[in-house]
Amino acid sequence: MTRPTIKDLADAAGVSVSTVNRVLSDASSVRKPTRERVRHAAERIGFYGLGTIDYSIRESAEVHRLGILLQQGNRSFYRDLGAVLTEAAEDYQDGRVELVVEFLDDLSPNNVADRLLAISGDCDAIALVAAEHPLVSEAIDTVLRAGTPVCGLVAPLSARGNVGYIGLDHWKVGRTAAWAFDRMCRERGKIGILVGNHRYRNQDLNESGFRSYLREHNSGFTLLEPRSTFESAAVAREMTEELFQEHPDMCGLFISGGGITGAVAALRDINPGRDFVSVGYELIDVTRTALIDGVLTMAICHPMKEVARETITALVKAKRTGSDVGAQSVTLGFEIYTSENV
Repeated sequence: MTRPTIKDLADAAGVSVSTVNRVLSDASSVRKPTRERVRHAAERIGFYGLGTIDYSIRESAEVHRLGILLQQGNRSFYRDLGAVLTEAAEDYQDGRVELVVEFLDDLSPNNVADRLLAISGDCDAIALVAAEHPLVSEAIDTVLRAGTPVCGLVAPLSARGNVGYIGLDHWKVGRTAAWAFDRMCRERGKIGILVGNHRYRNQDLNESGFRSYLREHNSGFTLLEPRSTFESAAVAREMTEELFQEHPDMCGLFISGGGITGAVAALRDINPGRDFVSVGYELIDVTRTALIDGVLTMAICHPMKEVARETITALVKAKRTGSDVGAQSVTLGFEIYTSENV
């Protein structure tokens, strides 16, 4: 059998030969539905120039250069988030995404603001994970005034301009954690609370929702003052050990922020007993193992692939509509894991 010709492809796609030639040489001159029809027909009949068509379509696609600022790359959650964001950018269909992902080891407000300003001139839209601080807010406003949309990722951010958000409803996260303690603790008692840093609005909202639920339901628990881990596993371990030294009668621990690996290590060593309830955050290797062996009772988690897909989509939409039109905000449902469904 002879291989299919350009005329055969034109007949299979229901277009003219000249249209096929334009798809092969300059796909941007052909409407997207038509070039996709030609491409599918080429695949169906085994047209020899399929690779050329793919290349022409790819080169004609709108290019979206998106910036992502994440926290330390040595932390499993952010390393995993960076990986799924890269996958989502590669899979994005409505144009070609050039993704710039940067992990910030120095989380000081000065450095976060400096890095945001540094990448803003080379990106169409930016998402970042950061703590609330006037320096960060001022940098966001500077970027917005220059016409580049900005979204808070994981943690909401505020500025005078329109700042988007992609993440969870953290008020509901906190209330769900409180519901778990209310339903699972056999005896009412003291509950310890660990937060990474109250300047991360997601963690502050977690705690507010947590207290709100237990106050509303008059649950009888005593909520201890939150201890800050400063996003450090070593500090989280130390804070957990101190809580048990000062309150050996605790019935539960809510790990609302960073440093969960340290808190889990302390719980494993202390072994407070089967009736002790611990609720943490995110499904990583350490928390997965802790759920399986009973050190952690429940984990509330971001749906990572959905977060990545929605982040890319929201940033492209923000680029197209512009920073003056309005912030792109996407609130996602969260996943809940126990030992029975990891």
